[in-house]
Amino acid sequence: MTAFEDITLAKLRGRASAKWTTYPADVLPAWVAEMDFPLADPIKQRLRRAIDSDDCGYAHPTALAEAFAAFAKSRFSWTVDPSRVRSAPEVMIAIAELLRIVTKPGDGVVINPPVYPPFAMVIEEVGRKVIDVPLAHVQGGGWDLDLGALEKAFADGAKAYLLCNPHNPVGRVFEKSQLEAIAKLAKQYNVVVLADEIHGPLVLPGAVHVPFVSVSEPIGADAITITSASKAFNIAGLKCAVFVAGSPAMQSAMKKLPIELPERVGLHGMLANIVAFQEGAQYLDGLLAQLDRNRALMGQLIGVYLPAVRYIPPQAGYLAWLDCSALGLGEDPAKVFLKQGKVALMRGLDFGRQGACFTRVNMGTSSAILSEIVGRMGKAIEGTR
Repeated sequence: MTAFEDITLAKLRGRASAKWTTYPADVLPAWVAEMDFPLADPIKQRLRRAIDSDDCGYAHPTALAEAFAAFAKSRFSWTVDPSRVRSAPEVMIAIAELLRIVTKPGDGVVINPPVYPPFAMVIEEVGRKVIDVPLAHVQGGGWDLDLGALEKAFADGAKAYLLCNPHNPVGRVFEKSQLEAIAKLAKQYNVVVLADEIHGPLVLPGAVHVPFVSVSEPIGADAITITSASKAFNIAGLKCAVFVAGSPAMQSAMKKLPIELPERVGLHGMLANIVAFQEGAQYLDGLLAQLDRNRALMGQLIGVYLPAVRYIPPQAGYLAWLDCSALGLGEDPAKVFLKQGKVALMRGLDFGRQGACFTRVNMGTSSAILSEIVGRMGKAIEGTR
């Protein structure tokens, strides 16, 4: 049995994270994007050394840029100049600070719902206006970019575009040609692209992650890629992210960021990210194999317990975006699954109006626990008949 399968509910319920403490013990949590798997051994060892040496002071992320540059080269074939890499406590904190310097109050910022809920929240938090350009439905029930609608939003005066790639919650990995088309539009209409690529290391077999700055820079578009080891290595609570400026204008913009931003990074988050980037390849490869199996298993389980539900296996990550409209549970099926099945899922409506009748399910767990999650969902449906 692999370490990814050797986990138990009894041990998981001993965790103090939000995933395992938000709901009562009789509820099985599969909502927030936090995996159940053990940490990579090199990360555990580095954190233990820090604790054993009472090393809990302020972070000084001098080695982080070089570590990320090496990871980007080996994992994405992307050559990154370490001098362009900056750090922040979280991807969304970096996005907030970047929006403050590349846009003005009241400016429009484009997002593609259904999309990660904090996107709209952070745009409003910094006093900018959310411009929705929903993903388009494609044949077979999948989702894709609507480049025509995106161009219209740019032409109508949007100043920035918050791109989620790989996309959360639908799991779509956009092709290089699509990213190039976005970059050309951004250059034409003078739009800054902030690319959230936190799920980039989690691209599964059959897809390839292309960092946006790697295509925007040759085209001359203004863009910044923001990412972290936090999702791929399950260390979100340790607080560390990196971002990379593309064009000369964005490199200059970096100088306007708060001088204390890197100082807000957690020391243990910085150490964990460095180790993940430098020594995490074997763990990450094993994780991707597990997630590839899980997305296939999810399809099998849906066929057994929820055959009316539409499921498009994600191209990246461990999140299943389920269309439950045929079940007749209303716009918020997660509410029924929680009440009738004692399983906590993410509400589709939290991702925008396009998420009505959808729910998001976390598949980052063992096959046994994933089977229990979907089994409970099936029992919830039986309870509504």
